[in-house]
Amino acid sequence: MSPAAGVGGVAGAWQVPEELSARVPAEQRGPGLDRGAVRLLVSRGTAVSHHGFGELPGLLRAGDVLVVNTSSTRAAAVNGRIGHARVVVHFSTRGDDGRWAVEVREPDGRGTTRARAGGPAQTKVWLPGGTRLVLEEPLDGGGERLWWARAVGASVARVLREHGRPIRYAYTERDQPLSAYQTVFALPSPDGTGSAEMPSAARPFTARLVAELVSRGVWFAPVRLDTGVASAEAHEPPYPERFAVPEASARLLGAARAGGGRVIAVGTTAVRAVESAAGPDGVVRAAAGWTDLVVTPGRGVRVVDGLLTGLHEPEASHLLMLQAVAGEAAVRRAYAEAVRGRYLWHEFGDAHLLLPEGFAYA
Repeated sequence: MSPAAGVGGVAGAWQVPEELSARVPAEQRGPGLDRGAVRLLVSRGTAVSHHGFGELPGLLRAGDVLVVNTSSTRAAAVNGRIGHARVVVHFSTRGDDGRWAVEVREPDGRGTTRARAGGPAQTKVWLPGGTRLVLEEPLDGGGERLWWARAVGASVARVLREHGRPIRYAYTERDQPLSAYQTVFALPSPDGTGSAEMPSAARPFTARLVAELVSRGVWFAPVRLDTGVASAEAHEPPYPERFAVPEASARLLGAARAGGGRVIAVGTTAVRAVESAAGPDGVVRAAAGWTDLVVTPGRGVRVVDGLLTGLHEPEASHLLMLQAVAGEAAVRRAYAEAVRGRYLWHEFGDAHLLLPEGFAYA
């Protein structure tokens, strides 16, 4: 394999072979399968073991807490045009002033999209039903991928409801219904907000697995973080996202830690939410609003003991968070083993549980 320049040096001398991209959901890969039919790579320090996702209850113990993101996935992609040029608009995040952060992309002729230059300011994007989207300014002064845009005509919520579809990337085989991008923990939002992309670490959970975990004494702490549009080509660090940690979850996390329970975040979004609500003393308090927290090895984690996540590309900024939780050596060892073991990447792929060295199983 040729070298890949990974974040923080983690990728080292590996990259993801194209055939290891999960192209369809697990339940579509054969008869009798459900979404939990994925593999689970487990890291305890630099030690690695291989499991099925259904074995997760046996890897935890009574009193442990799984922090789960309840944000539902929006149908966030809509066809449009700029002049005579066809484009696809990815609606990322709604601002407090009613504007939306959007990424305007080009159709690639295969049902997916490719990057295009953003802007300029005052560009008008025509959407179905006569709605006009006006690009006003870049979201971040350092780049022009995402723009703040204002809709004129029908509300964005209506446009998405009537004409939207899930965001799909080029490694997938075909379009999927929105239900394929919802997790068992997803709760609809009354105002139509939610995540532009699925909080995919929780996708393999089924109602039956949740019931088994509860019956074994594992607790669930719901939080919410509405994910924006990832930078599939540029792998930019995350930008501010809306989050909420309710009082009940904050209290549960405090009680669990006082009683010796371990806190396992389900997904990088859950880490960002719960760590945003944690003070320097490590105590989680109810919080809601916008977070610009980027969890890195330098910042570290204050609450999370472990992380259940998917497999990330070598250039992904999420690898810095994995290093913060488990250390660079553990992440490097796990990813080398994932490539060797032919694990599958991306939102329909396999799972990775990172635990501290010496973590005791049930």
